[in-house]
Amino acid sequence: MIPSILPTYNRAPLSFVKGEGSWLIEADGSRYLDLGAGIAVNALGHANPDLVAALTEQAGKLWHVSNLYQIPEQQKLADLLVEHTFADTAFFTNSGTEAAELAIKMARKYWYDKGTPREEILTFEGAFHGRSTAAIAAAGSEKMVKGYGPLMPGFRQLPWGDMDALKAAISDRTCAVMVEPIQGEGGIRPMTDADLKLLRQLCDETGALLIFDEVQCGVARTGRLFAHEWAGVTPDIMMVAKGIGGGFPLGAVLATEDAASGMVAGTHGSTYGGNPLACAVGAKVMEIVTDPAFLAEVNRKAGLLRQKLEGLVSAHPEVFESVRGQGLMLGLKCKAAPADIVKAGYAQHILTVPAADNALRLLPPLTITEEEIAEAITRLDAAATAIETASASSPV
Repeated sequence: MIPSILPTYNRAPLSFVKGEGSWLIEADGSRYLDLGAGIAVNALGHANPDLVAALTEQAGKLWHVSNLYQIPEQQKLADLLVEHTFADTAFFTNSGTEAAELAIKMARKYWYDKGTPREEILTFEGAFHGRSTAAIAAAGSEKMVKGYGPLMPGFRQLPWGDMDALKAAISDRTCAVMVEPIQGEGGIRPMTDADLKLLRQLCDETGALLIFDEVQCGVARTGRLFAHEWAGVTPDIMMVAKGIGGGFPLGAVLATEDAASGMVAGTHGSTYGGNPLACAVGAKVMEIVTDPAFLAEVNRKAGLLRQKLEGLVSAHPEVFESVRGQGLMLGLKCKAAPADIVKAGYAQHILTVPAADNALRLLPPLTITEEEIAEAITRLDAAATAIETASASSPV
């Protein structure tokens, strides 16, 4: 018999009733150190007092009003995003998948309105842009597209990091190039600064729009407000979600005035996107993460965590291979199966997230403390030791 919740997830035997900062707590009081943060969502930790206060205050005034009317909270958040990024305008969604849908529509509408329609969007193998039919068509993963019938055409996947393949593929008929500056689901694989700069150059030369998907790597996770800032380049369109709501469902598409020129009244909409509750929380998140002192702390703690992870790799060469990523978006390239390490972590009351390319994702709250970083390494060390012990005792 099918369960009342559609069984599309293989769920761990854990159930949490409370969160405090970097910790999740079960009904019996068991505490788990959370290095997943809802997959980079709880950027400021669980039940962050500032976000709780912003949400509570707004909840007492107004939850929802249609986008047929002016929404002051939405305007405030849009102004903050425009002030602190390359963008001239923003549209609010409820998720990263919704943001991907609009980014794709925006890019194609741009060329349609110019009278020279371009449809092909170049993407990269290993990408993850969401789970709608357009988003899975963009990623092109056989695992994701299988069984869903004809998908949206016009996407072409290139090998990750293969700039020669990109040079050969991009032309004055290319609508856009869409890429994650750091692949998350793909295994914490950063695109080099040089390659991001070349991407920008090739798009400029051919007129193609550059779309950055910063749903997972954005909102201060790398120690800059957005990951592309490290390379000194800017996109034409950017997808944002996860951390921008600090746990409340919120996403956005940011764009330059030129890239957004085709999206006039009636071309797109959302019932819940940009609602007062979500935007009140998002504005508070932005006020916190744009503080230079906050970003400096993210970088300091990221350096500390990476140093300790390098030591962990050295101590367990049969389990781990290397550390990669940037800021507090780090991955452990594994020799053991990442899923086994995640499971071993449950016994040590630590939560991590597996990814492709045999990687273990570490995406802690950006507010994690030095003491919690030390505790995380202790627990990961115990989990790795358990993997080694189990491997040694297994029959050859």
